[in-house]
Amino acid sequence: MSGFAQRCGVHDAGREAACQALLQTLQAQGVEQVRVGWCDLHGMLRGKTLMPEALPSALRDGLGLVNTLMLKDTSDRTAFKVFERGTQAELPGFADLFGAGNLLLLPDPASLVMLPWAPGTAWLRGEPWFADGSPVALDPRRVLQAALQRLAAQGYELHCGLEVEFHVYRIVAERDDPAAAAWPGEPPQVALLHPGYNLLSEAWADRAHAMLDIVRRTAQGLALPLRSLEIELGPSQFEAVFDVADALTAADRMVLFRNGVRQALQRAGYHATFMCRPPFPNIMSSGWHLHQSLVSRADGRNAFMRDAPAAGAALPTANDARATLSDAGAAWLAGLLQHAAAAAVFGCSTVNAFARFRPNALAPLAALWGRDNRGAMLRVLGAPGDAGTRIENRIGEPMANPYLYMASQVHAGLDGLQRGLQPPPATDAPYADGGPALPTSLDAALDALEASAVMTQGFGADFVRLLGRIKRSEAQRHAQAEDQDDWQRREYFSRY
Repeated sequence: MSGFAQRCGVHDAGREAACQALLQTLQAQGVEQVRVGWCDLHGMLRGKTLMPEALPSALRDGLGLVNTLMLKDTSDRTAFKVFERGTQAELPGFADLFGAGNLLLLPDPASLVMLPWAPGTAWLRGEPWFADGSPVALDPRRVLQAALQRLAAQGYELHCGLEVEFHVYRIVAERDDPAAAAWPGEPPQVALLHPGYNLLSEAWADRAHAMLDIVRRTAQGLALPLRSLEIELGPSQFEAVFDVADALTAADRMVLFRNGVRQALQRAGYHATFMCRPPFPNIMSSGWHLHQSLVSRADGRNAFMRDAPAAGAALPTANDARATLSDAGAAWLAGLLQHAAAAAVFGCSTVNAFARFRPNALAPLAALWGRDNRGAMLRVLGAPGDAGTRIENRIGEPMANPYLYMASQVHAGLDGLQRGLQPPPATDAPYADGGPALPTSLDAALDALEASAVMTQGFGADFVRLLGRIKRSEAQRHAQAEDQDDWQRREYFSRY
């Protein structure tokens, strides 16, 4: 097998063997169709469904993928005038794609997943390339890979654990009148699965048992390392917790989990949403708490762990990060704090996310850290000698693109590590006045990103320009909406 994949420089004897093994597996399992998926800027999977006989040519020569999928905002509107020459020239590789031309999507033969909710259906991850065989550097997954390469050059790997809150409702009625179709369309009419305000209630867990069974079977069927499913505080709110993995694997798993849960539950009559604040009164916001640590590439040791508190930083006061974190961990913590505002748009990627930041709401208001303090943006967990020592970033919303969110942590933390930054003392009052304020709107978060030399250099000016163009389109449409609540219901709740 040669062709386009070979011209891209990715096809060798190992990939050839993987392709042949894949085709044999699909035949042996009687697969009827194969979905080839790609994660867009907003963390949503896009893709095409192939018949098995079409897969060999796709593995060799790729699939056409309209380049406008790289240029869309959350409503699916293209933020660039692709039928006017020169409007895409600011993006590397896109100048010759006038008229909504194609990229090529190469399936990864090693990414096979059988979809547990769709009998006879397999899934493969696709990677976008330009027709000349050069990689699409603005692809979110490649953005994370580039960040991890920077980190690897310093001798580290990033490992992440995921705590993901989300809401699930029972569908009462679908909005299926063709005459009422709109862009974006109305979400379904829904009902609660539990009334909330009874954290970790076994009664609510039993009440939602049928739905939670589907979530569990979906996650396990996708080979995701699910640890627990929990009842969160808000009405019809839940949480899934996953084991730690290297950052790229963790990001891949987050994409598969969101996509799978929404599809599997929809088939069973449920509406799952990873929107931060669904459009109902008395709702509780959902967060995505990203646990992170560095692992030494030399010996596999947790590079955040220290064997004993640093001199003068003894427990139990623990207001010095070096009581718990190694010098490298303390510097990483300081980098996350230093660049918290500039990185905020990657964890809080929608207009809706910024409504989560309220006093005493278990969401951060300022760039502060605390020892096992859920009100602080960064929660330090562990103790001297504890191999599980880590930092939990509590800024994220569950809609965030995981590749970009994790890349932002690398660029911020790595700057702290390289410059030997030192964090301030821990906070005991995260909601008191004081502390560097976080952005309070999507526009303000974009301003902070664009003003940051460190983050712009880390992500690349081209990517920051692309993200700004697309996310400002989203923010502008929200600002101009006559009914902003209805706008968010259609923009986010119906599809995310």
